[in-house]
Amino acid sequence: MTIKGKAYIAGIFEHPTRHAPDKSTAQLHAEVAKGAIEDAGISKADIDGYFLAGDAPGGTWPMVDYLGLKVRHIDSTDTGGCSYLIHLGHAGAEADFEAAYGATTHNAYGMCAMRHMHDYGTTSEQLAWIKVAASHHAQYNPHAFLKDVVTVEDVLNSPMISDPLHRLDCCVVTDGGGALIVTTPEIAKSLKKPQVRLIGHGEAMKGPRGGKDLDLTYSAGVWSGPRAFEEAGVTPKDIKYASIYDSFTITVLMQLEDLGFCRKGEGGRFVADGNLISGVGKLPFNTDGGGLCSNHPVNRGGMTKIIEAVRQLRGEAHPKVQVKNCDLAIAHGTGGLLGVRHAASTCILERV
Repeated sequence: MTIKGKAYIAGIFEHPTRHAPDKSTAQLHAEVAKGAIEDAGISKADIDGYFLAGDAPGGTWPMVDYLGLKVRHIDSTDTGGCSYLIHLGHAGAEADFEAAYGATTHNAYGMCAMRHMHDYGTTSEQLAWIKVAASHHAQYNPHAFLKDVVTVEDVLNSPMISDPLHRLDCCVVTDGGGALIVTTPEIAKSLKKPQVRLIGHGEAMKGPRGGKDLDLTYSAGVWSGPRAFEEAGVTPKDIKYASIYDSFTITVLMQLEDLGFCRKGEGGRFVADGNLISGVGKLPFNTDGGGLCSNHPVNRGGMTKIIEAVRQLRGEAHPKVQVKNCDLAIAHGTGGLLGVRHAASTCILERV
């Protein structure tokens, strides 16, 4: 693989000022981006990737939103003076703005849940079923942080954290982590493990864009999911197992809708009555107990989603939760503040 001759520099711009006490760092980034876009003779709508080192407030996500971009790829590599040269090579082949007003993870997700309830009639009981399903799976995981099976009533009776989310609607916070080895098809065939390959991938970002897109009831999964399914050549109906990032119960519900497992607004009914429990429901999810019950290293919960999907595809999950004939799985996650400013990524995995 080579990028030789595959990447052309079509636009450039150097900011003329050398002293700008009246401008913020974010403004300077916006102005140079605007200049390069104009030099190339294109529009902001043509931009589908954004690269930034550590010199803008909050990093890449807030700047993408500040600029009003809709991108499918971001890169925040920060290596000092060579950062943007590395970015050029990559292009060829978090304090954020809400924080100043007291936004926290819990109240942001609580707002999403409340809005979803207002718009679609979703109930706390329906959200609770997501925790119930996770707990049914966690009981078979000897490493799970919370191993006890809970009921809908247990969830509703737990303390309120950020209305309408109760304590048991929230993920655990643990140490731990995970790692992957990614290799070529040729090497994979030479190894002793069952072969699991990535056949579809999508990534996207969503932000309020200065209040122009303030719908809290959907995530960037509405863009990352279709891209992954299209590349894989499959549909949500083909998926046997779902690893869905579960920082909160509302996170799971909204992502299931956004990925196409049910229509928008129907997530509450979809997750109710054990539909996510392996061996019982239509779509087994997070059979290790997930972030709600098993393991959620801070800001790294997405890694465990891939790992459990691979276990299912290999047939290595616990016998009580192993999905029969599991040959196609999805691993999906979001990062940031759901419904507000965040990124999403979707991976479709297949057993060969």
